[in-house]
Amino acid sequence: MSPAATMADDVSSPYTFFPMNLIRRLQWTLGALLLAALAWAALAPLRYPTRELGVEFRRGASVPAELRLTLGVRDVLLLHNRDLSAHVFGQLRVLPGRVFRLPFEQAGEFFFACDAAPDARVVVRVLAQPDPGWRRLRWRLGTLHDALRNLPVQGPDD
Repeated sequence: MSPAATMADDVSSPYTFFPMNLIRRLQWTLGALLLAALAWAALAPLRYPTRELGVEFRRGASVPAELRLTLGVRDVLLLHNRDLSAHVFGQLRVLPGRVFRLPFEQAGEFFFACDAAPDARVVVRVLAQPDPGWRRLRWRLGTLHDALRNLPVQGPDD
């Protein structure tokens, strides 16, 4: 049997749902869409609905040990005390029911003492705004990773 005859038999087989050229077109289309999405993520300007990253002090809950901010995109830390007692964040004492805005204007690592953090210390990493290209793509993927990692865990009755 010749190779041409076997290829013709494979295309007309009742178990073949799509011809091979349709599958190839679908693969190329999906690849082009993925490439377009990556190009958008690397080149599109960075935007957030607000420049504030909220941190809430709740009764019995802890504050994350590390917070990431980006200059010009999300560079204000918003401390909201929803607990019945006052909490300390660095040199600030946040009273119950109060909100405090802490803006950052320089990139770097800032260490704060915090009584609601796991090790009584919070590191605030303030990053410079990433340039378009690989750095911006890496920033977007890191932000997505942080957002997924910090999703609140809630039971079905909550």
